[in-house]
Amino acid sequence: MKMRKLLLMLALASLGCGFASESARAAGPPVKAMNGILVNAEGMTLYTYDKDRDMPGKSVCNDRCAQNWPPLLVAADGNAEGDYSIIMRDDASRQWAYKGQPLYLYKRDMKQGDMVGEDVQNVWHVIKQ
Repeated sequence: MKMRKLLLMLALASLGCGFASESARAAGPPVKAMNGILVNAEGMTLYTYDKDRDMPGKSVCNDRCAQNWPPLLVAADGNAEGDYSIIMRDDASRQWAYKGQPLYLYKRDMKQGDMVGEDVQNVWHVIKQ
């Protein structure tokens, strides 16, 4: 009987350690390079906005702008790493930034590889690597 209890306790302890290590593992940025361009996890093109350069660590694209250029938001378990940082938006959501520049998608890009937002109004740009 004591042996069963000991085995059960060891089994439960090992399960607990497994869960702890899984929950401690945080997600990094959902970004990758595809054909020399930064894209999100789904392969959609990412953009920077020139007007953000005047406000380091902040996005100035809010409200209607953010409807057309959705920010690349950070998941609850997201952690900054390398060239990727996290900024706080005006609405208190968290957004990914690359080398200090907030990252956005463009609502008119419909499929992977689309870059319809490139150079819109001479202030939106794809991120080339």
